[in-house]
Amino acid sequence: MTIRIVKAEGNWVVRAGGAVLGESSNALELIEDGHKPVIYFPRGDIAMAFLDASDKKTTCPHKGEASYFSIDAKNRTLQDVVWSYEDPKPEVAEIKGYLAFQPGAYLQVEEV
Repeated sequence: MTIRIVKAEGNWVVRAGGAVLGESSNALELIEDGHKPVIYFPRGDIAMAFLDASDKKTTCPHKGEASYFSIDAKNRTLQDVVWSYEDPKPEVAEIKGYLAFQPGAYLQVEEV
């Protein structure tokens, strides 16, 4: 299993229901064999007031334990669509404290 982490080129934005949750020119791109690349945003570039920590945790053998957040957006809650590795494995230490978002019909991650 190969994982590469590189600086995501350009400016990236995350939106929930059209509302901008954050924008960053300091995002990271995590490229993992067999998966689509994932953009990780620095926590300081995200409006954390819209995120609620959930009890969900998952463990990746390559990255470590992920903590999840839900988003309160316009009369709906997007459950467990944000994750973060608070104490990642040493080989992916760059993503510590960064946030990744699961894109869908109501949540977009895109380069602007």
